Amino acid sequence: MSLKTWQLDAAHTTVGFMVRHMVVAKVHGRFTRFEGKVVVPGDDLTQGSVEVKIDASSIDTGVEQRDNHLRSADFFDVGAFPKLIFRSKRVQDAGKGRYRVVGDLTIRDVTREVVLEAELLGKVKDPWGNDRLAFQASTGIERKDFGLSWNQALEAGGLLVGERVDISLDVQAVAEKAA
Repeated sequence: MSLKTWQLDAAHTTVGFMVRHMVVAKVHGRFTRFEGKVVVPGDDLTQGSVEVKIDASSIDTGVEQRDNHLRSADFFDVGAFPKLIFRSKRVQDAGKGRYRVVGDLTIRDVTREVVLEAELLGKVKDPWGNDRLAFQASTGIERKDFGLSWNQALEAGGLLVGERVDISLDVQAVAEKAA
């Protein structure tokens, strides 16, 4: 059985997140620089593996001052911990084109197991003859579990930054051409 390697297409992939701000609002952001691959033996996605490396300094919430704070030692400390890394351990079929991708997420040199709830959106051949694979995936993490503990109490109660971070991925990957 031959292995097929799919490289993430950064121009058509979004690595996004959402976190509560001041209890009532939501802040959305994304990472703009990353690389990743999906390796599948044959066509059985449950036998495949996923690895993604994200440049932590590429965080973008649309507010430069906030992004610089997120890059600082209070949060990602990008000077000491330049990459966020996800490596799958197993892929489980959840039925009807859905999968549970269980893997290790590393942020600030802290590794925790997470489960991505994924949906295969389809496989197609693009106009240039490349095979493409598309899927969506999501998970939630508690940021303190990864050493992201900076916060500030609000006078009215609650915290400035929510503890839960929702992660969402919209992915297109392109199959490597056989040599």
